[in-house]
Amino acid sequence: SSAFVPVFMEVRTREGAEAGWHLASKVISLAAVVLVGFTLTGIGLTYLLQTGADSLNQRDLILSLTRIMLPYMILICLVALCMGILNSLHHFAIPAFTPSLLNVVWIITLLAVCPWLGDSLEEKIYGLAWGILVAGGLQLGLQIPILRRHGFRFRPSLNLRDPKVWRVLLLMGPASIGLAVTQINVMVNSLLAAWIGPWAPAALFYSERLLYFPQGILATAMSTVLLPVFSGQMARAQDQAMRHTMNHSLRVLWFVMTPAAIGLLVLARPIVQMLFEWGRFDRASTDLTTLALQCYAPGLIVFSLAKIFVPAFYARQDPRTPVKIGLLSVGINLILNLIFLFTLPLYWKHAGLAFSTVIAEGVNGVLLGRQVHRRIGSPGWKEIFSSGLRTLFASGVMALALVLSFSPLQKALAAMIRPEKIAQIVLVGLLVVIGILTYVAAAALLRSPELNELAMTVKKKLRRA
Repeated sequence: SSAFVPVFMEVRTREGAEAGWHLASKVISLAAVVLVGFTLTGIGLTYLLQTGADSLNQRDLILSLTRIMLPYMILICLVALCMGILNSLHHFAIPAFTPSLLNVVWIITLLAVCPWLGDSLEEKIYGLAWGILVAGGLQLGLQIPILRRHGFRFRPSLNLRDPKVWRVLLLMGPASIGLAVTQINVMVNSLLAAWIGPWAPAALFYSERLLYFPQGILATAMSTVLLPVFSGQMARAQDQAMRHTMNHSLRVLWFVMTPAAIGLLVLARPIVQMLFEWGRFDRASTDLTTLALQCYAPGLIVFSLAKIFVPAFYARQDPRTPVKIGLLSVGINLILNLIFLFTLPLYWKHAGLAFSTVIAEGVNGVLLGRQVHRRIGSPGWKEIFSSGLRTLFASGVMALALVLSFSPLQKALAAMIRPEKIAQIVLVGLLVVIGILTYVAAAALLRSPELNELAMTVKKKLRRA
């Protein structure tokens, strides 16, 4: 999608809408054929690698689950292309919600479906795998009616001689690596966590699910929106507009993500308890997952930097710069991982892996910002940092309110509400409300312009509705 959108916007701007639709059909057709080929090959390999033993061992279980989930690769890649097209047409609502749909379906499947699928853990795991596939179908199904409403009619075409298709293909490799830096770092964390103990990958996995939910709602969605906006500005040679868009995006993203990160840091334990502490997920599991989540939480802020900066490079059809910086980030993450693995106590090692990623992503964001400054000029750093300090102070006030409210609320609800799980849900809900109200009040007292900008945006949406 990141390779396709800049070319799609350029073709649509210079040659018209119909030429853009033709390019979209060609790229979707090629992507579908390649992805189906990879999927069928992968499924075939799983059958060849299976042991064929009567009892299902761990290896066969993994291969069986892989067969179920491989088609999700087709669905999610087509979803990404469709989201890119819709954002290019300034239709943002459905694409913004789509990334979070996987997490929503995943959590619903885990909490509401898996407990009814049998007594064995294997049966429950199969339910979760099918839930992922269902989520992919829902994600794609949301896009299609909106695309048709905008006039897109898919016509299969495999014209590999089209130079525009080749431009997309040549941009695709570097673009994929540049955007996948966070995923690569997280994958490295998971692989190294397996050496710590079987509990470590699980603790990181659950904490990552909670981290990706707010990130998917805003940061990933905004990144997807910015790519077509930057691409359109680049096609019209509007560097000043590009800098203004980047300034506004950074301020708004930090205004939302900073309190989300600090709130996640403060409320990590009650959130983990509410969502996961039942069955085999005991108090020790909560402790381990909470620690990982608290180390990952600041990442909400630094992960957002790349989500703003990287689309600017792709809009300029320069994917190589973020790739070089991204590979450096992966190297830093790996070195820090190894340092923490050999120096931290056993039950802190997985937290060290999480914090390594936050540090590496911070370096990635700073270096990307420097290159943006060199390529298109300053996006207004003084205004951005001033806004960031106000946001940080308001978030600190919110954190203080949460810390002071937690213990009295927990004791009062424990005495009034049974069962305990309902009390946990009410506790987290009340704390979230207290946090939001305190943060908004503090931001208003500090006269944060981002608060007014968001309020105006909400009012416009309500008027349209």
